[in-house]
Amino acid sequence: MLDSIVGFFTRVFAAIGRGIGRLVYWLAWPFAALGRWFVHRGWIARGVVGGLLVLFVGLYIYFFWQTQLWTGFNPDYVQAYSLENRRAAPGEQVAAEGGQGAQSCAPSAIAAVAADLTDFNVNENAWISSMILYKLGFFGLDWDDTPFFDNKASFQRGVNQAVRRTTVELVDALGRVRGTSQIDSDLQKARENMQFSEDAWYFGLNPFGPKTPTPSFYRTAIASLRSFNDRLQNCNATFDARADNLIQFLDRIAGDLGSTSAILRERSENYNAGWFDTRADDRFWFAYGQLYGYYGLLHAARIDFDEVVAQRSLGPLWDQTESQFRAALNITPFIISNGREAGWIMPTHLATMGFYILRARSNLVELRDVLDR
Repeated sequence: MLDSIVGFFTRVFAAIGRGIGRLVYWLAWPFAALGRWFVHRGWIARGVVGGLLVLFVGLYIYFFWQTQLWTGFNPDYVQAYSLENRRAAPGEQVAAEGGQGAQSCAPSAIAAVAADLTDFNVNENAWISSMILYKLGFFGLDWDDTPFFDNKASFQRGVNQAVRRTTVELVDALGRVRGTSQIDSDLQKARENMQFSEDAWYFGLNPFGPKTPTPSFYRTAIASLRSFNDRLQNCNATFDARADNLIQFLDRIAGDLGSTSAILRERSENYNAGWFDTRADDRFWFAYGQLYGYYGLLHAARIDFDEVVAQRSLGPLWDQTESQFRAALNITPFIISNGREAGWIMPTHLATMGFYILRARSNLVELRDVLDR
């Protein structure tokens, strides 16, 4: 009996060893073949191939560095704005110091935070989704289907989703008096550029030919958002801080988070591979990035709509809502696991993140209901 048990485990470990050996061979054979080809060629061919190899290795080192280094990441980034000291609504004239000086109006905190979040994505950090090695994948396999090198890209896309939704609301409602004013040109440019494809590189196949990479479009959007705020400070633009506009903005955020919650639920219910679910990490970090972006934008909305919040006595409820967003940002596991909810070995981080998203969304719905009374 003992011999059969020992024999069984011996065969299991031998099979595992053969499988690992075949995987290593599969990964190494292109390099071994290149090495054999290399030693039988002249110096010119060796120089060309060697240069390409150095370039390839250098690109991978840069790619690895950029995917692992998260410059400027700070869950408490909203505290740096000190927006609580401002008491004028966007576009509302503020008193000049000493009663003298040119006419000046208050800027929009929402526009400022949207621009800064995009700046964080494409200037403080490299935009991962459009990098050539990210597009090529891991031996042809999409990085999103692997357990590594895709967390930062998913996080950035989540932040970008929050900014995209916000630019739409700035154009359609917040940046003009509906029915009596035209669309603001700077906000329109910002919306158009933020809707651009997230994975464009300098060259593409569909359509075939050279392209402008994604970060260039997003940098143009940053400039447009800041131009709008400059014009707002010079009292040459409009920001409509009405209660119905705030209701619509909260509705859009709640709807966006509801969609993400459904994605997390679908993955959590139908896939339970624990630490071996290679798509769990990009689902998790997209949701995390979305909450990260909306946390700052919601904080900014409180400032831009300060008069509405005060009139409806929403201060305590708004603070509670922001605290729910901030609490979700404390969840930063080293490895994302998508285990069963009733499991006792592998945790279920997707279900945990989904729970926090639903809590934040329920607070947004409550805020909206109070405003609509």
